[in-house]
Amino acid sequence: MKEKLASQAPWIGTALIGSFLLAWWLLYDPVADWTEKLPGADNRPKNMAELAAKVEIGSLFEAFDGIPSAITGSWPRFRGADFDNISKEKIRLAERWGDQGPRRLWSVELGEGHAGPVIGHGRVYLLDYDEKKRADILRCFSFDSGREIWRRGYPLFLKRNHGMSRTVPALRDRYVVSIGPKCHVMCVDAESGAFRWGLDLEKDYGVETPLWYTGQCPLIDQGTVVLAIGGKSLLMGIDLETGQIRWQTPNPKGWKMSHSSVIPLTVGSRKTYLYSAIGGIVGVSAEPSSAGQLLFESELWNHNVIAPSPVPVGDGKILFTAGYGGGSMMLDISEEAGGFSVKALQKLKPDEGIASEQQTPIYYQGYLFSILPKDAGASRNEFVCYHPDDCRKAVWSSGKTNRFGLGPYLVADGKFFLLSDEGVLTLLKAGSREYVALAQARVLEGVDAWGPLAIVAGRMLARDSRQMVCLDLRAES
Repeated sequence: MKEKLASQAPWIGTALIGSFLLAWWLLYDPVADWTEKLPGADNRPKNMAELAAKVEIGSLFEAFDGIPSAITGSWPRFRGADFDNISKEKIRLAERWGDQGPRRLWSVELGEGHAGPVIGHGRVYLLDYDEKKRADILRCFSFDSGREIWRRGYPLFLKRNHGMSRTVPALRDRYVVSIGPKCHVMCVDAESGAFRWGLDLEKDYGVETPLWYTGQCPLIDQGTVVLAIGGKSLLMGIDLETGQIRWQTPNPKGWKMSHSSVIPLTVGSRKTYLYSAIGGIVGVSAEPSSAGQLLFESELWNHNVIAPSPVPVGDGKILFTAGYGGGSMMLDISEEAGGFSVKALQKLKPDEGIASEQQTPIYYQGYLFSILPKDAGASRNEFVCYHPDDCRKAVWSSGKTNRFGLGPYLVADGKFFLLSDEGVLTLLKAGSREYVALAQARVLEGVDAWGPLAIVAGRMLARDSRQMVCLDLRAES
């Protein structure tokens, strides 16, 4: 009898607990303390419908006392002048830092976001969100001091979405173009901040804003602003001076805007705009006589969350990668008689080889460099080097004690600069033989330092979710 009771004891205990929970549930009123959410209780504007229907792009402007720098260099767009995140300036940078790290020249406070800056005309341009005024704003700072010169924007109510602003403006001549979190495109005078033109892509072109707001960075090619919008058109070309639509590429399959950006390159003999959309990849003619014409499309690479842009590695080979299980794929895109062909050369899961979640990998001196995504298994968030002929086997890795999260990186003076998402800047010797760290220092005190870096004249701009700093990386003369 004792043995029988012992064997039944767990079942008796479970029954007693179940009876207690049932009695508690019958007596407990889960909405006893509930109060109705009244209008305004969540701090949302009362006229939300009106605000959403009418956004007056460029309607806000403020001028300040900042003075432009005399420095003439530029970092004019996402990933720099050549779209490769490699600085070509011949400026010697330090190989060691003191205990305090590189000298901080200035800093500015920002709204929550991950947008990166561009540099030109002695000024720094950055898309930001003013949380007090509920406004999407393009801010212009002095490159010398960080003092603000002007800001231009428009009222826009946004809910927090792990950051608001994410895009890098594009700068050419006296124009600077931004695309805001909800797909509002704005062009202003780069010197005065005077409003030129604006487009509401959601309202006027049927665009669906991506999951974490707009991540695509605008491209200015000669006198045309090129955007991959989804909605009514796959890609669109806009006259930089007037804002008039020059061409549109049809979108019969209904492909959508991703967080990736358009990259110009030459495929065979054709200058091409290449884009990785939600739905597949697309190549559109960038030739003046056929601009906007669809050259090729393929569903070989198609994922729901895509942030990195395509990376050309020569001979028609392009690396595509994405986080959230996307992994990577090396495609061969070539021109053939009567058209183009798209072929998969290598497809890898995120724990099988090179991949990236947020930042676009760098192709440098014949090798690919990337920070592996968080779903890369034991190698997650490591900085790695691969040869493009074999993206499965790493040439070297930073190792398990050197992880960088989702942070950005670039090449300058033959060195890699990596910013971890915790704000630690690491200086590496750039090469394909081994991982060689030269210096390291914490340069930001906040979190989520994901925004792309920019560097001009040995001065680097870096940011976390709330602050941007200017660092002097020059070697002592």
